[in-house]
Amino acid sequence: MQNLAPEFKEHRIWRILDANLDRAREGLRVIEEWYRFVCEDAKMSARCKDLRQRIGCYHTLELRAARHTDQDPGTALSHLQERTRKALSDVLIANFARVQEALRVIEEYGKLTDIRPHPMSSYSLSQVAKDLRYEVYILEQELIRNLLLNPRYARVRQLQGAKLYLVTAPSDRLLETVEAALKGGLPLVQYRDKTSDDHTRLTTACQLQALCQRYGALFLVNDRVDIAVAANADGVHLGQTDIPMELARQVLGPDRLVGRSTSNPEELERAIAEGADYVAVGPIFATPTKPDKAAVGFDYLQYAREHAPMPQFAIGGIDLSNIDEVVKAGATQVAVVRAIMDAADPEATTREFLRRLS
Repeated sequence: MQNLAPEFKEHRIWRILDANLDRAREGLRVIEEWYRFVCEDAKMSARCKDLRQRIGCYHTLELRAARHTDQDPGTALSHLQERTRKALSDVLIANFARVQEALRVIEEYGKLTDIRPHPMSSYSLSQVAKDLRYEVYILEQELIRNLLLNPRYARVRQLQGAKLYLVTAPSDRLLETVEAALKGGLPLVQYRDKTSDDHTRLTTACQLQALCQRYGALFLVNDRVDIAVAANADGVHLGQTDIPMELARQVLGPDRLVGRSTSNPEELERAIAEGADYVAVGPIFATPTKPDKAAVGFDYLQYAREHAPMPQFAIGGIDLSNIDEVVKAGATQVAVVRAIMDAADPEATTREFLRRLS
């Protein structure tokens, strides 16, 4: 650039400033909408809007006129991590980073020119960008502290990292089997019992919840939202014919998890629209647990991997004899029933599943 005419250099700098002012303002708007519509926090929403307006007034017509989007080689660039967001927190953290990076660029390149919203303005664009960058750091730290204290955030993060999910089946050794699996590192348990009376279900759910809490695992209840609440479960798993997810969340409260069974693209789209925290994808193979469901094979598993923004647990007939095949087909999270419930050594079987999934 050293051989360019001064006015051409300035034009290039203006393009950099214009692009990064756009990035900063867009990122702040994403964060502002979180506070406005999700948190319904007028104070924080106004705070974000003030930051956006303060930097926006420096986005002059001269800077905008320097824009040549059709000549920008960066418009076609993308990274895999930018294409998906697994959780709401990922959206917020990504946009905080976007704003901070843009403000740093504005601060540095702004030193090469004297952009002001009007001649009498006391602060240059570079000075304002520096001040705002530190304010955004503080805002991000406040958000992170709030997220870390939010029980829902902790549950969602734990769910995302859970590679193996045990769905229980009736057994005379239920508690013993589940505890052995938990000792093996099992991170997630769903209590499923379609035949016992409600008193038995509630008693067993409370016992399982205590076990999961002791070993730091998530605990969900199949179908029964009332039992999930009474047992202080981390959430509930719903089938296609269970109560609407909106009603389940009203009963459970905003901090609990709700999952949904899916076996085809239409059911997946419904789960996405409902805001399911995760989906079960299957049955991958034929299974006596779901005798009325035909195996969906790997095609639907791959479809879910491409279209679902939330965690997807492959389920149905999966055991140690076929887990490698399932992983090769794209599964990163797996749910099992008989493979652990009927295992001679549930602890060792759990460890082996986790080794294969890692």
